[in-house]
Amino acid sequence: MTTLINSIEEKPSSQLDSQVRLRDILNTLPPEVFVKNAGKAWFKVLFSICMVSLGYVLLAVVPWYLLPFVWIFTGTGLTGFFVLGHDCGHRSFSNRTWVNNLVGHLLFLPIIYPFHSWRILHDYHHKHTNKLEVDNAWDPFTPKFYDSFSPFAKWGYRQLRGRLWWFASVVHWAKIHFDWTTFEGKQREQVRFSVLVVLIGAVIGFPILFMTLGVWGFVKFWLLPWLVFHFWMSTFTLVHHTVPQIAFKTADQWNEAQAQLSGTVHCDYPRWVEILCHDINVHVPHHVSTGIPSYNLRQAYQSLKDNWGSYLCERRFSWSLMQEITTQCHLYHPENNYQSFTQYHQSLLDKN
Repeated sequence: MTTLINSIEEKPSSQLDSQVRLRDILNTLPPEVFVKNAGKAWFKVLFSICMVSLGYVLLAVVPWYLLPFVWIFTGTGLTGFFVLGHDCGHRSFSNRTWVNNLVGHLLFLPIIYPFHSWRILHDYHHKHTNKLEVDNAWDPFTPKFYDSFSPFAKWGYRQLRGRLWWFASVVHWAKIHFDWTTFEGKQREQVRFSVLVVLIGAVIGFPILFMTLGVWGFVKFWLLPWLVFHFWMSTFTLVHHTVPQIAFKTADQWNEAQAQLSGTVHCDYPRWVEILCHDINVHVPHHVSTGIPSYNLRQAYQSLKDNWGSYLCERRFSWSLMQEITTQCHLYHPENNYQSFTQYHQSLLDKN
């Protein structure tokens, strides 16, 4: 039976045996969840294109007081672009690498996201999920590392772990995805290509927007939907691995099966969000195997619930959930998983 966590006091009912390997979990999944279906994959691409196109048409015709709703719809549709590019990055969209690369670049282009740098860095996240000071996605800083920051950097980290969590994806995007010199060998050339693709796209596309629609047209048709996309990126990625009950482990304590199965959160969102975002919230099976296409995630998750339900963590998206995360999950704590900034600063006062 699945452990459904509804309050911060509750914890998963079972601890996965350390002898269980990820392969053991994979072997319980039905083989059909790994099968790629070209028809389903391309239908999802067509669906997302239609939804985003509808959003842009509505932006052009609706009265001003309806614009916020259309920005939310269009930005959520753009998140669907990213999710399908995500499939391409994991090679679960097509059996042909060139198709994955082409479609991935095209889907990432409207959101100015370099495909190969994201793909490589995201693969690293999957390899080291919830490994303290190694994982590159929402890894909680240790107090020692946090103390080494300048006052401005500390302030910035507090904002991104707090009320400005929704902006963290923008910082992550800008900070680590455009510098190809941080990659080596073939990967450096791939990243350089992806960066140049989106930069050339921006150099061509943005002036056209400014010249034809003006500054307000740029904000209306690109910037605000793009910020909504990053809201969902920040929210999805934060919730995927960050609740008070889930621990990041040091390398000597880290267990692959535990991290991928029990260290990943299944979160239910409003159904319209899940549809536009192709079930990216059904995230546990994706961490068990990146080879599962997005259209098979629900079937795979049902199998995991049937076989490993007592080790799963489920939540439901709400503002209270985001408040719980953004007021408690700030810095690493070896016994309690997390400590808030308030608790940490109080501990410093107590020592003095």
